[in-house]
Formats: sequence, C-alpha cells, structure tokens
Amino acid sequence: MSESPLHVLVIGAGTGGMALAHALHKNKVSVAVYERDRTRADFLQGHRVGINPEGTRALRACLPDELFELFLATCASPMERGNLYTERLGEVLSLEFPLDRDALNSEKSVSRVTLKQVLRSDADDFLHFGKYCTHYEHTPDGRVVAHFEDGTSAIGDVLVAADGTRSRVRQQYLPHAALDDAEMVAVAGKVPLDDRVRDLLPPHMTRGMSIILAPGGRFFISHTMEFPWGDDLRLKNGIGSRDAELISAWPGLQFDNTRDHMIWGLAVPPHLAPDGLAEAEGAQIIEMARRMSPGWSPALHRLIEMSDPSTCGASTRQSTSVPVEAWETTNVTLLGDAIHTMTPGRGVGANTALKDAQLLAHQLVGAHRGERPLLEAIHDYETQMIDYGFTAVTESLKFYGKDNPLNRPVLGRAALTLVRGGARLINNVPPLKRGVTNRLLASRGAHTPDERPARTT
Repeated sequence: MSESPLHVLVIGAGTGGMALAHALHKNKVSVAVYERDRTRADFLQGHRVGINPEGTRALRACLPDELFELFLATCASPMERGNLYTERLGEVLSLEFPLDRDALNSEKSVSRVTLKQVLRSDADDFLHFGKYCTHYEHTPDGRVVAHFEDGTSAIGDVLVAADGTRSRVRQQYLPHAALDDAEMVAVAGKVPLDDRVRDLLPPHMTRGMSIILAPGGRFFISHTMEFPWGDDLRLKNGIGSRDAELISAWPGLQFDNTRDHMIWGLAVPPHLAPDGLAEAEGAQIIEMARRMSPGWSPALHRLIEMSDPSTCGASTRQSTSVPVEAWETTNVTLLGDAIHTMTPGRGVGANTALKDAQLLAHQLVGAHRGERPLLEAIHDYETQMIDYGFTAVTESLKFYGKDNPLNRPVLGRAALTLVRGGARLINNVPPLKRGVTNRLLASRGAHTPDERPARTT
C-alpha cells in the first residue's frame, strides 16, 4: 500500500508520552514531544513506580532495544514478597513471588527519577523542553496547531494529549471530562535501607511490598528499593557485565537522587487528617504521620521517624477521573492521566499509560503506512482505551478511595475483620496461598509457563 506520512505532536514528556514517541520514532513516523520542563534536570522528584509484566511488555514494544535494556538494568531488585500486616505488625498474609521469571514476565520497581531519565534518553531529535501548551486549533485543511505559552506554535496531523491530570488539552477538547476527589489524604517519605531498618522490622517486610489495612479506613504501604549502584554511584559487586556497561555509560545516572531505601506512604480519609497538613513540610509531616496512626506499632512509628525529612511530602487532594462515554473521534486524542487519572489502589496508573502508548503507536504506525484511515485507527484506539482505562479507574477507587468499603464509618470495621480473617485462612493453607499468588500475578499481566508467548526480536 502507498504510505500516508504523518507528523504527530505529543504534549507532555511523561511515561506514556515518551513511550509513544519512542515507538513512533523507531517506526519512522515523524514525531515531536513538547514538555513544559525547561531542562532534563527539572523536577527530579518522586518515589517508586511499579511496572507490571503488561507494562514491561509495552515498554519492550515501544523502546529501542538498548533503551529497554537500560530500563531493565536500572530497576531495583525484584520484589520477593507481598505482605499484609495489622497496624501492630502482626502478619496476616505473606506471599512469596517466584524470582525465576523472565524479564518480560516479572514485576519491576524503578525510581520515578530514573524512569523519567531513561525515557528521555536518546530523544534529542524529537524532545523539546520549555514548551507549555496553552491551547490548540485546527487549520482549514484539518491539521492541528498546538500553541505554547512562549508564543510559539507547532503544526501536525495528530495531537496527542499526554500532559497529565490537569491536561489543558483535555479541558479544551473534552470539557465535560471531570475530575473527582478520591477523598483520601496521604503523606509519604523515604528511609535509607540499612541494618537499623532490617533489625527494626519483620524480616518479610524488608523483602518487597507490605500493606496495612487499619481501622477507620487507614492505609499504609511500604516498598523496599535496592539498586545496582551504591551511595558513591559505583556499581555493586555481582552486576552483570552487560548491565554494568549500560549503567556506566548512562548519562542519566548523574541526575538520579535514589539510593537503597524503603518508601512508605500513609493515607486516611480526610476527617482523620490533622489540621495544617496542607502546609506541613519535612519534620512536620513526620510528626503528623504519627498522629494519623494512633496506637500503631512503635516499630512503624520509629520507621517514620527515621525518614529523611527532605523526602517527605503530603497530598491533601487526590484526583480520580469521572468515566465518560465515547466521544466523536478527531485527530486529537489523549492517553494516560490526561484522560484516566486513577488512585494508586491497584498500582496500574503508569502501566495503563504504557498500554495506551503501545496501542496508539500500533494504530498510528498502521495509518502512517497507509494500511487504514487515520481517524479509523484513532477510533479503534479510543474504543479499547476507554474500556480498559476507566475500568482501571473504577477498580482503583474501590481499593483506595471513597468507594472502598473499609472507609465506611459503621461497616468498615466489620469489612476489615472479614478481610483479615480470609487472609489469615489463606496464609495457613499452602494450596490456597499458591492459588492466590498465581491469580495476583496473572492480574498484573504475568503468564504461566504454558501461556508465555514466544519472545520476538
């Protein structure tokens, strides 16, 4: 078929936007990304991103081979366990995750800073900084023009909004697509991972992810993050030669501020948040976290006290998208948080954005090659994305947010008792435990050995 060349404008250089851009670029589709950050080193903040097998496969499809290898090399050590505790650190359930799964079939933990820098590598040809999109318009011949705060503009055949939760493109294009308050208030921090922490906590807790579901709708989560490099940025012993070569040559390492640590987060319904949390910083947040967790294990309070105050932050409004019906397709579309912002309840926000990027790239490459009309390709993307994207929004809110039954004033305690009772039963019956582990991994996109597709190059 004859080719119909496209030029794609991507607004926002976040996870989904950059994955899409890399996928288009490697398939020889003209693309330009416009990012409001002024330099690559701006806004080096954030904690952990969990990339599940589905997200990993999407990255593999989108990124050039060496950049995908770099992503793998800069991930933290694999998560060994998933735990559920009481607020007094009594073990309710501890699942052991197999560590012999291949790279495309396992959970990944990566620093947000690291992932950002990896995705912005090898992008000088198409990534433009200091470009804050204010609005867009269509030309008489149907192309789309993006206008920026600095007075410049760019014209293309397709405009993709990847500019996050407060997307200006979405506000113009889909003004009825609203955000709602998830009705959870959260604080978080990082603690250097050392022998003091390992001696303080139950052994399983320092080997992966741990969750505490406590009375009143209180929610606590921690993740262990151990990286291939030490405090001096030198690679640790035992790093494979290929990984060592990639990491040593990676200029993004100079921007990374992450060393081995535990990240923790504590969330409560708004009525349980202390006054003044919105203005609190550093040591104040540490003290407020203690007040938000009355009667909890002294070890948990000590963990919070050991946090580096400069890493502590608070969020007094967490947004969730209100699902919308399909809209009439044009050459403007959206991906990631720009259309389906969700709570962290299921840990799939970044993974859903990556799924968007892979699917949209596939459709746009087909249109570029003349295999199908452009609007038909975008429509097929939007039809699938609206379905799985808003399903993820709804399910995340049920686990973390106002739709979680544990947050209900009267029924919440009864629901918590049922959850803990069922989890304890599973913890003590090995066949049930194995079944729950397999179902959990499958829900994150993992394949059993019989299901795994052959890897393509």
